[in-house]
Amino acid sequence: MASSSPGHIRNVEPIMLKERGSVVSVQYGRLDVIDGAFVLVDTYGVRTQIPVGGLACVMLETGTTITHEAVKLASRVGCLLMWVADGVGRVYASGAHGGARADRLLLQAKAAIDESARLQVVREMYRLRFQQEPPKNRSVQQLRGIEGSRVRRMYELLARQYRIPWNRRSYKVYDWNSADPVNRALSTATASLYGVCEAAILIAGYSPAIGYIHTGKPLSFVYDIADIFKFDTVVPAAFRTVARNSQSIERDTRIACRDLFRSEKILKRIVPVIDRVIHASGLQPPQVQPDQLTPAIPNAGKLSDGSRNN
Repeated sequence: MASSSPGHIRNVEPIMLKERGSVVSVQYGRLDVIDGAFVLVDTYGVRTQIPVGGLACVMLETGTTITHEAVKLASRVGCLLMWVADGVGRVYASGAHGGARADRLLLQAKAAIDESARLQVVREMYRLRFQQEPPKNRSVQQLRGIEGSRVRRMYELLARQYRIPWNRRSYKVYDWNSADPVNRALSTATASLYGVCEAAILIAGYSPAIGYIHTGKPLSFVYDIADIFKFDTVVPAAFRTVARNSQSIERDTRIACRDLFRSEKILKRIVPVIDRVIHASGLQPPQVQPDQLTPAIPNAGKLSDGSRNN
């Protein structure tokens, strides 16, 4: 075992999807298949059954290990496995996309390729981000330019509010320490938000790579979705951390973001937004026959009475 702490299961947020129930987070235990059931075994040998067949995602947090049989069962019933930390602020890896289906991925790709549909998605992102209608008769590139100007202004206003000297948003991946404290805090905060957004995109069954404003990167859609939320969540948290004269900028920023994600139920908020922006394209998803969906295995990891069993 990775820790002497007892195993812990936390129902992260009741994200209701059409085909699946909620997301479960596990810590400090071993996930295994015993007598056909998907279970968490803690350091004392106590087993807790997890109804994996009805879950959208199981998140493996600190101190969790998983057996080959457990991975196989989760894959067969279409439950996404995700290795995370910092309250989902970091996503290290994920298994087969549990909720992913061809109709969702094809709709996402079609909306990115069709210029008219892509523009409608970008306009919806603008609407959600700034809470106002985007200017009419503007291309994606023009909207991106307007957005950039507004974002620079928002940074300036926050810096003034928290009385922090501000030059511009700047960071160097290969020269981290050369950045000033506020830019290091902002980079740390946005990286945490990227983790949550990637988790939400995978849970919702879409691809992190197919973006609309950002394109050509493995996490293009993650950046698109994160931009909708960051000025209401992690950017102010970063400024607050710096304003407190933190002596450990990166650590304190990650903790602030983790606590924020939990108190604001951010994962639950992001998933409906993902569906909303994709469907703003106006395109219809391809029809998928019931027998093309991932089949559930009867009684796989069925939780009979919610109790902990030895």
